[in-house]
Amino acid sequence: MFTFFLISTLALMSQLQAGDVAPNFKAQVTDGSWIELSSFKGKNVILFFYPEDMTSGCTIEACSFRDDKSKFDELNTVVLGVSMDDLNLHKQFTEKDRLNFPLIYDEGGKICAAYGVPTEEGRYPRRWSFLIDKDGKIAKVYSTVKVREHSEQLQADIKALPN
Repeated sequence: MFTFFLISTLALMSQLQAGDVAPNFKAQVTDGSWIELSSFKGKNVILFFYPEDMTSGCTIEACSFRDDKSKFDELNTVVLGVSMDDLNLHKQFTEKDRLNFPLIYDEGGKICAAYGVPTEEGRYPRRWSFLIDKDGKIAKVYSTVKVREHSEQLQADIKALPN
């Protein structure tokens, strides 16, 4: 019983919350280039974690972000998708569904771990999102995501952020 409590407490301690500084990372994206989260300071960032490229829920969510990209651009917001699928699958997903934002290859689940995103089978991140403000702080954590409504929800939450 003590062990379970200890593990649960550690998991809660690592859970990021609104107001926390977003953990920085450097990772490869769809086109093989490298990005670093800190390079987006001055912009809002949507960091959305999803289980797997080219699956039904992930496709619905990604295509909603694709379709709303101009709205996010107007809101000074960058969209970044994160999964543990490799760059080859990210490229296929991007080409198949004409995605217009980078997909991040989370090799070994390091970004998931930094953000406290649970994984299934050590390979499939749960569908979570983080809204990171222009100062690099987490504005909101979404541990429950409805793929058909998430883009609109994020747009409303971005509009509510202080300037």
